[in-house]
Amino acid sequence: MTPLDGSVAVSDALARLTAAADTGVPCAPVRDVLGSTDIAAAYAVQQQLIAARVAAGAVVVGRKIGATSAAVQQQLGVTQPDFGVLLDDMDVSGLTEVPSDRLLQPRAEAEIAMRLGADLVDGDLDDAQIRAAVSGLAAAIEIVDSRITNWDVHITDTVADNASSGLYVIADNWLTLDEVEPVGVTMQMWIDDELASEGTGAACLGDPLVALGWLARTAREYGQPLLAGQVVLTGSLGPLAPTPPGSVVRAELSTLGTVNATFSKD
Repeated sequence: MTPLDGSVAVSDALARLTAAADTGVPCAPVRDVLGSTDIAAAYAVQQQLIAARVAAGAVVVGRKIGATSAAVQQQLGVTQPDFGVLLDDMDVSGLTEVPSDRLLQPRAEAEIAMRLGADLVDGDLDDAQIRAAVSGLAAAIEIVDSRITNWDVHITDTVADNASSGLYVIADNWLTLDEVEPVGVTMQMWIDDELASEGTGAACLGDPLVALGWLARTAREYGQPLLAGQVVLTGSLGPLAPTPPGSVVRAELSTLGTVNATFSKD
């Protein structure tokens, strides 16, 4: 355990976010105890939140990258990307409906999911190594959520809150990098048949593969390297859009195809 793991600030933030998740009642921002710049402390909170979920039976299946596009950074008031942990119970791809009762303040974003065929633990983690590790790509809808009231977040709030993770849906049409270049993907997302968001692969840190490289290096720095078999949600290609109960979301990602999510009415 590092000093950060046991700090009063980390414990206070952890308790606040845990209570919000357990009760379904959003809490005040945690930057009042963590500060607005101590990202290491925020990741310490995140790691303890995930450790508690794993102890309760959840399984780590990958990572998500947050705030990769300028549009999302502007929406959330942050200026840099972050990452969160994906657990098996966040994947609702096989459900007829996304369970709205598991969410507090959901928003949808369309992005590219990547599946890893090799560990990203050792080496320089340069562009060639990152590319070689990707075994498949698919269209995805990430349903981000916040335990912070009214999404009043700065970078430490969202990092501590597992990068504002919620649930996700991945299409079952996986392609390879020989079949599609993620930087060239175009995206349009409709909610209830109204265009809610659009963008391109280039909006995701310039290229979703660049975002994956950033994640691989950053996750390794925090002692959580990416492993073969894991899935990575590489970041939104356009702005977030609210998804209240009953919403029907459809995202079209050019070569990767279409992915859908229907939210339950209660």
